[in-house]
Amino acid sequence: MQNLHIATIIIIAANVIISLKGFNDISFFEKYKFNVGGIRRGEQIRMVSSAFLHADFSHLLFNMLTLYFFANVVIASVGVTFFVVIYLVSLLAGNLLSYYFHKDEPHYSAIGASGAVMGILYSAILFFPNMGLYLFFIPIAIPAWLFGMAYLLYSIYGMKKRLGNIGHDAHIGGAVGGYILTLAIAPSLFQTSLWIVVLLAIPLIVLFVMHKLGKL
Repeated sequence: MQNLHIATIIIIAANVIISLKGFNDISFFEKYKFNVGGIRRGEQIRMVSSAFLHADFSHLLFNMLTLYFFANVVIASVGVTFFVVIYLVSLLAGNLLSYYFHKDEPHYSAIGASGAVMGILYSAILFFPNMGLYLFFIPIAIPAWLFGMAYLLYSIYGMKKRLGNIGHDAHIGGAVGGYILTLAIAPSLFQTSLWIVVLLAIPLIVLFVMHKLGKL
């Protein structure tokens, strides 16, 4: 078991405590979840608070496990302050993109730390693109850069088709936030890992083109 930095522990604890409160208090859950109508009424706190609420224990566990595995990678690469900044900026980027695409749907709601966690994951991929990721019961490690590209492309497809009860746009926004901010913090990656910077940009270009063509 790896030793977690106190900042990671605080973030996980906040997610657990607030999510547990939401599980047991429906009025609290409804007040602080991401909801377009509420945000349009001036309840901007939902843009942040919703990222600490989760639908159930499995949703919470998946996000916190992902954060657990990749937090130290980012902290070791950019330091704890920038780690926290990447987490928060990715959180906001995910919800902002969700709001952008659903601003005319007042009943649209979402919850979860997925955007923030995806930002941390994509930051880690930029620094260690060849680390192996094991998914579910697949016994073969998948290179992180391949997973990153495939997941973003799948999220774009899921966003277009509205697959499942999943906020694909928040995942994309969080990944974009982590990607851009990491490159701003560590521009040396353009020299040391230009190939992965370019590869991870491809799905973002696809998203931009599809949006401009009215395909999303």
